[in-house]
Amino acid sequence: MAQLNVSIAGKIYRMACADGEEDHLAGLAAEFDRRVSDMQQAFGQIGDLRLHVMAALTVLDELQEVRKRLSEHDAEMRAVRSALAGGDQRIADAEGQAAAALIRVSERIESLARDLNPMSVSGGAVAATPAFAVTPPGD
Repeated sequence: MAQLNVSIAGKIYRMACADGEEDHLAGLAAEFDRRVSDMQQAFGQIGDLRLHVMAALTVLDELQEVRKRLSEHDAEMRAVRSALAGGDQRIADAEGQAAAALIRVSERIESLARDLNPMSVSGGAVAATPAFAVTPPGD
């Protein structure tokens, strides 16, 4: 276990941490020292213990606010995922409906084609009588 000295409000504290965490702990101590110093500038000399408690409470207040926002963002993400999943299902349903409609249209076209020309659709010979006739002018 590693040990290092940190300075908070001008006092040295010997701290222990896991090996490799020294820089992280030093950074945390420096941030806390800054907060205590800010409290001291705002409220004057009201005692080290009181300054430390006030600084700790402000840190906890910020932490609580961050947790609240994180929880709200998590809820928003769940809602977005749910909406996307619902959208995927609606797309799949629409694709199924479109495919069914295409099949119905195709069947109707085939039925109309059979009704218009039963011989050509069934594979037989083309009808001998044309559906219309062109007559030259004056006849």
